[in-house]
Amino acid sequence: MAPNAVASINRGTVSLGRAIATPAVGPLVVLLVFCAIFSLSTHTFLAVGNLSLIIQQSVIVGTLAIGQSMIILTGGIDLANGAIAVLGTIVAGRLVNDGNNPALCLLLAIFLCTLVGVISGLLVSRLWLPPFIVTLGLLGIVTAATRLIAQGGAFPVTDDLLSWTGNSAIRDGSGVTYGMLIMFGLYVLVWYLLTQTAWGRHVYAIGNNRPAARLVGIPVQSRLLSVYVFAAFLYGVGAWLALGRIPNADPNALQNANLDSITAVVIGGTSLFGGRGSIWGTIVGTLIVSVLRNGLTLSGFDPLWQDLVTGVLVISAVAVDQISRGKQR
Repeated sequence: MAPNAVASINRGTVSLGRAIATPAVGPLVVLLVFCAIFSLSTHTFLAVGNLSLIIQQSVIVGTLAIGQSMIILTGGIDLANGAIAVLGTIVAGRLVNDGNNPALCLLLAIFLCTLVGVISGLLVSRLWLPPFIVTLGLLGIVTAATRLIAQGGAFPVTDDLLSWTGNSAIRDGSGVTYGMLIMFGLYVLVWYLLTQTAWGRHVYAIGNNRPAARLVGIPVQSRLLSVYVFAAFLYGVGAWLALGRIPNADPNALQNANLDSITAVVIGGTSLFGGRGSIWGTIVGTLIVSVLRNGLTLSGFDPLWQDLVTGVLVISAVAVDQISRGKQR
């Protein structure tokens, strides 16, 4: 065989190996396999309306998972993101129902969500409290505060601005909503920040080895604070998307959103131990969960099978990550 041909094969093998090693590739293969299985087992899975529904059902958790991804990349975890988003929906919904300016109410709701991120970020970055404990405590605090504000009631969303994210963006029957476009736009933005800026490189470095990051001059405290604040801002945006998707501000909504977002991040190939992962893997993980639930429902399976298969995927993803890290040591 000619030397040039051998060199081409070697380059192709290296490229294939790099592609397989990419964290998002494995989850993408799983997603495609699930899509193939459900497209063969049901007649409606590949219908335009059903595919649109799958993505619409991913919008809220998919947006919360962006913030969750950034925090997990630093070696932390956020158990309060769903509660923060619900706080945003209740504040905006109640104030608008009381006759206040919708735009100001929405801005205030997002600001309050961001303020919670400031609190959690300061506790984690300045007092070095464990993120698990900080966000677990904030989960209880924010949930209680939300119910006190709601006073046991729910608030219908009738304002055009609050419900705008649920409207169709393209009048062609494809079911593309403004909320879907906002979510994908946020993924592009965070991808750029994580891969093309010094801030993103610092986030990965902190997750890989925090003491070493500090020794090379990375401002660990300010970077950690910025991650928690930015993530909470995204939770506020997620609240707006939730108002468009579910036109009722309910203090009991999104109770499992924190676990669902963690599930999406882990299935998407991001390491729970920090420093390794891709934001694109997160959206693939979100779609895997949505496709799985939608496909099993269309196939007539008991909803408990959804939780069973999702649990297996989560454990498998963590096991693969542990094995991968062990080989790298």
